Amino acid sequence: MLTALLTLGLLSGLIGLLLGYAAIRFRVESDPVVDRIDGLLPQTQCGQCTYAGCRPYAEAIAAGDADINQCPPGGESTIQALADLLGKDPKPLNPEHGEHKEPTVVVIDEQVCIGCTLCIQACPVDAILGAARQMHTVIRDECTGCDLCIPPCPVECIHVVPVDTTIGNWIWPSPATTRRAVVQ
Repeated sequence: MLTALLTLGLLSGLIGLLLGYAAIRFRVESDPVVDRIDGLLPQTQCGQCTYAGCRPYAEAIAAGDADINQCPPGGESTIQALADLLGKDPKPLNPEHGEHKEPTVVVIDEQVCIGCTLCIQACPVDAILGAARQMHTVIRDECTGCDLCIPPCPVECIHVVPVDTTIGNWIWPSPATTRRAVVQ
């Protein structure tokens, strides 16, 4: 019994050392510019920029394959921040990718939900809870408002609602937005 425990302990120690060495030896360095660009993006993972998520879009910007004005959820403030980071001139949001809108979340009408799980499968940030043939609900703090769960819903029980403005999520309006509001 003691021999078996010592053997397993020694074996697990050797495997741990081997894994530790491999983690150091084969560590993949990420590009710090990509990390900084990704940090400026809104992390909605909505795909409106034509990339699968914010990280691939950040990699494309860093490589010069994508422009800085393809993120509708980020809007003008994100475009300005990206322009400042990369030393480029800011551009207006590219209308091919959509329009900037106020932050929203989705709400599921639990009385109508049939528990098909199609919305769970579509959610890129796992903000929807539920099980097959059971009602589903949205974790408001996790929902990014990408609206990707709405098209697959067969009973149209998912509704978009604006995010309540609180001291925690309120931001100063950008000068361009303020100027437009005054002119109109």
